[in-house]
Amino acid sequence: MQSVTPEAFTPEIAVEALLRGPGAIRIRGLFSPEQVAEARRIVMAHSEDRAQTVTHFQGEAAQDQRLHLQRRVWNLLAKGEVFAQMAEQPAIVAAMQRFLGEDFIMGSIAANRILPDGPGQEPHIDYPYWDFHAPDTFPLGINSSFPLNAQVTIPLDPFTPQTGATAFIPHTQHELRYPAEADRFYERCERMEADPGDAILFFGATWHCAMPNHSAQDRSAVLIQYLPKFVKPMEDLRAMVGEAFVRKASPTMRQLLGLNFPYPQNLDAIAQATNAEGRKGAMR
Repeated sequence: MQSVTPEAFTPEIAVEALLRGPGAIRIRGLFSPEQVAEARRIVMAHSEDRAQTVTHFQGEAAQDQRLHLQRRVWNLLAKGEVFAQMAEQPAIVAAMQRFLGEDFIMGSIAANRILPDGPGQEPHIDYPYWDFHAPDTFPLGINSSFPLNAQVTIPLDPFTPQTGATAFIPHTQHELRYPAEADRFYERCERMEADPGDAILFFGATWHCAMPNHSAQDRSAVLIQYLPKFVKPMEDLRAMVGEAFVRKASPTMRQLLGLNFPYPQNLDAIAQATNAEGRKGAMR
Protein backbone atom coordinates (compact mmCIF):
# COMPACT_ATOMS: atom_id res chain seq x y z
CA MET A 1 0.00 0.00 0.00
CA GLN A 2 1.34 3.40 -0.96
CA SER A 3 2.25 5.65 1.97
CA VAL A 4 2.68 9.44 1.80
CA THR A 5 3.12 12.38 4.14
CA PRO A 6 0.39 15.03 4.44
CA GLU A 7 2.70 17.48 2.67
CA ALA A 8 3.12 15.16 -0.34
CA PHE A 9 -0.52 14.09 -0.52
CA THR A 10 -2.78 15.53 -3.23
CA PRO A 11 -6.31 14.72 -4.45
CA GLU A 12 -4.82 13.47 -7.71
CA ILE A 13 -2.64 10.98 -5.83
CA ALA A 14 -5.74 9.73 -4.01
CA VAL A 15 -7.76 9.29 -7.21
CA GLU A 16 -4.93 7.41 -8.88
CA ALA A 17 -4.51 5.06 -5.91
CA LEU A 18 -8.19 4.39 -5.28
CA LEU A 19 -9.56 4.21 -8.81
CA ARG A 20 -6.67 2.96 -10.94
CA GLY A 21 -4.06 1.84 -8.41
CA PRO A 22 -4.21 -0.76 -5.64
CA GLY A 23 -7.42 0.69 -4.18
CA ALA A 24 -5.92 2.15 -1.00
CA ILE A 25 -3.44 4.77 0.20
CA ARG A 26 -2.09 5.71 3.64
CA ILE A 27 -1.50 9.29 4.79
CA ARG A 28 0.98 9.21 7.66
CA GLY A 29 0.43 11.29 10.79
CA LEU A 30 -2.61 13.21 9.59
CA PHE A 31 -4.08 13.54 13.09
CA SER A 32 -2.35 14.71 16.24
CA PRO A 33 -1.65 12.53 19.30
CA GLU A 34 -4.12 14.71 21.21
CA GLN A 35 -6.89 14.04 18.69
CA VAL A 36 -6.14 10.31 18.73
CA ALA A 37 -6.15 10.20 22.54
CA GLU A 38 -9.47 12.06 22.77
CA ALA A 39 -11.12 9.90 20.12
CA ARG A 40 -9.83 6.72 21.76
CA ARG A 41 -11.04 7.80 25.20
CA ILE A 42 -14.57 8.32 23.88
CA VAL A 43 -14.61 5.08 21.88
CA MET A 44 -13.40 3.07 24.88
CA ALA A 45 -16.01 4.65 27.15
CA HIS A 46 -18.82 3.82 24.74
CA SER A 47 -17.72 0.26 23.99
CA GLU A 48 -17.26 -1.25 27.43
CA ASP A 49 -20.71 -2.83 27.21
CA ARG A 50 -20.67 -6.33 25.70
CA ALA A 51 -23.88 -5.45 23.88
CA GLN A 52 -22.02 -2.98 21.64
CA THR A 53 -21.14 -5.56 19.00
CA VAL A 54 -20.53 -5.44 15.29
CA THR A 55 -23.65 -6.15 13.26
CA HIS A 56 -22.38 -7.35 9.89
CA PHE A 57 -19.60 -9.35 8.20
CA GLN A 58 -18.94 -11.32 11.36
CA GLY A 59 -17.07 -14.15 9.68
CA GLU A 60 -16.06 -16.80 12.18
CA ALA A 61 -17.35 -14.63 15.04
CA ALA A 62 -20.88 -15.75 14.28
CA GLN A 63 -19.94 -19.38 14.92
CA ASP A 64 -18.11 -19.02 18.22
CA GLN A 65 -18.45 -17.27 21.57
CA ARG A 66 -16.21 -14.29 20.79
CA LEU A 67 -18.72 -12.00 19.12
CA HIS A 68 -18.59 -9.66 22.13
CA LEU A 69 -14.92 -9.03 21.37
CA GLN A 70 -15.90 -7.00 18.30
CA ARG A 71 -17.68 -3.78 19.25
CA ARG A 72 -19.07 -0.96 17.14
CA VAL A 73 -19.79 2.59 18.33
CA TRP A 74 -22.26 4.54 16.19
CA ASN A 75 -23.27 8.21 16.00
CA LEU A 76 -19.79 9.53 16.75
CA LEU A 77 -20.61 13.08 15.66
CA ALA A 78 -22.85 13.43 18.70
CA LYS A 79 -20.21 11.99 21.04
CA GLY A 80 -17.29 14.39 20.58
CA GLU A 81 -16.02 17.35 18.55
CA VAL A 82 -12.91 15.41 17.58
CA PHE A 83 -14.95 13.25 15.22
CA ALA A 84 -16.21 16.28 13.29
CA GLN A 85 -12.58 17.39 13.03
CA MET A 86 -11.70 14.04 11.52
CA ALA A 87 -14.62 14.03 9.09
CA GLU A 88 -13.87 17.59 7.93
CA GLN A 89 -10.07 17.23 7.70
CA PRO A 90 -9.07 19.39 4.71
CA ALA A 91 -6.84 16.86 2.91
CA ILE A 92 -9.54 14.21 3.16
CA VAL A 93 -12.26 16.62 2.04
CA ALA A 94 -10.21 17.71 -0.97
CA ALA A 95 -9.61 14.09 -1.98
CA MET A 96 -13.29 13.21 -1.64
CA GLN A 97 -14.33 16.25 -3.68
CA ARG A 98 -12.13 15.02 -6.51
CA PHE A 99 -13.11 11.35 -6.15
CA LEU A 100 -16.86 11.60 -5.44
CA GLY A 101 -17.81 15.07 -6.64
CA GLU A 102 -17.76 18.43 -4.93
CA ASP A 103 -21.12 17.87 -3.20
CA PHE A 104 -20.21 14.47 -1.73
CA ILE A 105 -21.82 13.47 1.57
CA MET A 106 -20.97 11.31 4.56
CA GLY A 107 -22.85 8.02 4.85
CA SER A 108 -21.56 6.89 8.23
CA ILE A 109 -19.00 7.64 10.91
CA ALA A 110 -18.47 4.95 13.52
CA ALA A 111 -15.75 3.18 15.45
CA ASN A 112 -14.77 -0.47 15.39
CA ARG A 113 -13.02 -1.95 18.41
CA ILE A 114 -11.59 -5.46 18.28
CA LEU A 115 -10.45 -6.63 21.69
CA PRO A 116 -7.60 -9.12 22.26
CA ASP A 117 -8.53 -12.51 20.81
CA GLY A 118 -11.34 -10.88 18.84
CA PRO A 119 -12.06 -12.63 15.53
CA GLY A 120 -11.97 -10.83 12.22
CA GLN A 121 -14.60 -10.32 9.54
CA GLU A 122 -15.37 -12.22 6.39
CA PRO A 123 -13.94 -10.62 3.22
CA HIS A 124 -16.46 -8.18 1.79
CA ILE A 125 -17.12 -4.95 -0.11
CA ASP A 126 -18.68 -1.88 1.47
CA TYR A 127 -21.99 -0.03 1.25
CA PRO A 128 -23.70 0.57 -1.13
CA TYR A 129 -22.02 -2.43 -2.78
CA TRP A 130 -22.41 -4.78 0.18
CA ASP A 131 -25.76 -6.11 -1.10
CA PHE A 132 -23.97 -7.37 -4.21
CA HIS A 133 -24.67 -10.92 -3.11
CA ALA A 134 -27.99 -10.07 -4.80
CA PRO A 135 -26.74 -8.55 -8.09
CA ASP A 136 -30.22 -8.48 -9.63
CA THR A 137 -31.15 -5.71 -7.17
CA PHE A 138 -28.61 -3.37 -8.85
CA PRO A 139 -28.96 -1.59 -12.21
CA LEU A 140 -28.00 -3.48 -15.33
CA GLY A 141 -24.40 -2.87 -16.32
CA ILE A 142 -23.30 -1.29 -13.04
CA ASN A 143 -19.53 -1.27 -12.68
CA SER A 144 -16.80 0.41 -10.65
CA SER A 145 -15.51 2.70 -13.40
CA PHE A 146 -16.97 5.53 -11.33
CA PRO A 147 -17.08 5.26 -7.52
CA LEU A 148 -20.15 5.15 -5.30
CA ASN A 149 -18.11 4.90 -2.11
CA ALA A 150 -14.89 5.88 -0.39
CA GLN A 151 -13.77 4.74 3.05
CA VAL A 152 -11.40 6.36 5.53
CA THR A 153 -9.96 4.34 8.41
CA ILE A 154 -8.21 6.26 11.19
CA PRO A 155 -6.36 3.86 13.53
CA LEU A 156 -6.52 4.72 17.22
CA ASP A 157 -4.22 1.78 18.03
CA PRO A 158 -1.37 0.30 16.00
CA PHE A 159 -2.52 -1.60 12.92
CA THR A 160 -0.11 -4.55 12.65
CA PRO A 161 -0.48 -8.16 11.51
CA GLN A 162 -0.64 -9.12 15.19
CA THR A 163 -3.41 -6.68 16.13
CA GLY A 164 -5.53 -7.50 13.08
CA ALA A 165 -4.67 -4.81 10.53
CA THR A 166 -7.23 -4.76 7.71
CA ALA A 167 -6.47 -7.22 4.93
CA PHE A 168 -7.13 -6.36 1.28
CA ILE A 169 -6.27 -7.58 -2.19
CA PRO A 170 -4.96 -4.75 -4.39
CA HIS A 171 -6.79 -3.92 -7.64
CA THR A 172 -9.90 -5.93 -6.78
CA GLN A 173 -12.02 -2.76 -6.88
CA HIS A 174 -12.34 -3.47 -10.61
CA GLU A 175 -14.15 -6.78 -10.00
CA LEU A 176 -17.29 -5.40 -8.31
CA ARG A 177 -18.26 -8.71 -6.75
CA TYR A 178 -17.77 -10.56 -3.52
CA PRO A 179 -14.63 -12.68 -3.29
CA ALA A 180 -15.29 -16.40 -3.67
CA GLU A 181 -13.45 -19.30 -2.07
CA ALA A 182 -11.60 -19.85 -5.35
CA ASP A 183 -10.14 -16.34 -5.09
CA ARG A 184 -7.91 -17.48 -2.18
CA PHE A 185 -8.35 -14.19 -0.33
CA TYR A 186 -6.22 -15.04 2.69
CA GLU A 187 -3.37 -16.38 0.57
CA ARG A 188 -3.20 -13.29 -1.63
CA CYS A 189 -4.06 -10.44 0.72
CA GLU A 190 -1.86 -7.62 1.94
CA ARG A 191 -2.29 -5.66 5.17
CA MET A 192 -3.20 -2.02 5.75
CA GLU A 193 -0.52 -1.50 8.38
CA ALA A 194 -0.59 1.94 9.99
CA ASP A 195 0.08 3.93 13.14
CA PRO A 196 -2.41 5.79 15.34
CA GLY A 197 -3.28 9.09 13.69
CA ASP A 198 -2.65 7.88 10.15
CA ALA A 199 -5.53 7.88 7.66
CA ILE A 200 -6.10 5.02 5.25
CA LEU A 201 -8.25 5.99 2.26
CA PHE A 202 -9.66 3.17 0.17
CA PHE A 203 -12.35 2.40 -2.37
CA GLY A 204 -14.95 0.24 -0.63
CA ALA A 205 -15.33 -1.96 -3.72
CA THR A 206 -11.87 -3.34 -2.91
CA TRP A 207 -12.04 -6.77 -1.25
CA HIS A 208 -11.10 -6.33 2.40
CA CYS A 209 -11.81 -7.39 5.98
CA ALA A 210 -10.66 -6.82 9.54
CA MET A 211 -8.39 -9.65 10.67
CA PRO A 212 -8.28 -11.45 14.05
CA ASN A 213 -6.53 -9.66 16.91
CA HIS A 214 -3.82 -12.03 18.13
CA SER A 215 -2.19 -9.41 20.35
CA ALA A 216 -2.67 -8.43 23.98
CA GLN A 217 -3.94 -4.93 23.11
CA ASP A 218 -7.04 -3.42 21.56
CA ARG A 219 -7.29 -2.68 17.85
CA SER A 220 -9.65 0.30 17.48
CA ALA A 221 -10.30 2.71 14.64
CA VAL A 222 -12.66 5.41 13.41
CA LEU A 223 -14.39 4.40 10.18
CA ILE A 224 -15.80 7.09 7.88
CA GLN A 225 -17.87 6.36 4.80
CA TYR A 226 -18.24 8.99 2.07
CA LEU A 227 -20.70 8.81 -0.83
CA PRO A 228 -21.76 10.81 -3.90
CA LYS A 229 -24.60 13.18 -3.07
CA PHE A 230 -27.23 11.01 -4.79
CA VAL A 231 -26.51 7.78 -2.86
CA LYS A 232 -28.79 7.16 0.11
CA PRO A 233 -26.67 7.33 3.31
CA MET A 234 -26.24 4.24 5.46
CA GLU A 235 -26.83 6.15 8.72
CA ASP A 236 -29.46 8.86 9.20
CA LEU A 237 -26.80 11.25 10.47
CA ARG A 238 -28.99 14.32 10.18
CA ALA A 239 -31.57 12.87 12.56
CA MET A 240 -29.00 11.32 14.88
CA VAL A 241 -26.97 14.43 15.65
CA GLY A 242 -29.93 16.60 16.66
CA GLU A 243 -30.95 20.21 16.00
CA ALA A 244 -28.32 21.83 18.21
CA PHE A 245 -25.52 20.17 16.26
CA VAL A 246 -27.04 21.20 12.93
CA ARG A 247 -27.41 24.83 14.02
CA LYS A 248 -23.70 25.02 14.86
CA ALA A 249 -22.49 22.97 11.88
CA SER A 250 -19.89 24.42 9.54
CA PRO A 251 -20.65 24.72 5.82
CA THR A 252 -18.57 21.60 5.20
CA MET A 253 -20.42 19.64 7.86
CA ARG A 254 -23.79 20.76 6.48
CA GLN A 255 -22.70 19.37 3.12
CA LEU A 256 -21.58 16.11 4.73
CA LEU A 257 -24.99 15.78 6.40
CA GLY A 258 -26.66 16.10 2.99
CA LEU A 259 -28.27 19.46 3.73
CA ASN A 260 -27.05 20.95 0.44
CA PHE A 261 -28.93 18.32 -1.58
CA PRO A 262 -32.64 19.26 -1.50
CA TYR A 263 -34.21 15.97 -2.62
CA PRO A 264 -36.60 14.29 -2.11
CA GLN A 265 -39.11 17.13 -2.05
CA ASN A 266 -42.87 17.45 -2.14
CA LEU A 267 -42.86 19.29 -5.47
CA ASP A 268 -46.65 19.34 -5.63
CA ALA A 269 -46.84 21.27 -2.37
CA ILE A 270 -44.09 23.64 -3.53
CA ALA A 271 -45.95 24.27 -6.78
CA GLN A 272 -49.20 24.96 -4.94
CA ALA A 273 -47.46 27.37 -2.57
CA THR A 274 -45.78 29.15 -5.47
CA ASN A 275 -49.11 29.47 -7.31
CA ALA A 276 -50.82 30.80 -4.19
CA GLU A 277 -48.09 33.40 -3.71
CA GLY A 278 -48.43 34.39 -7.36
CA ARG A 279 -52.20 34.92 -6.95
CA LYS A 280 -51.60 37.10 -3.88
CA GLY A 281 -49.14 39.19 -5.85
CA ALA A 282 -51.64 39.67 -8.68
CA MET A 283 -54.24 40.99 -6.26
CA ARG A 284 -51.96 43.59 -4.69
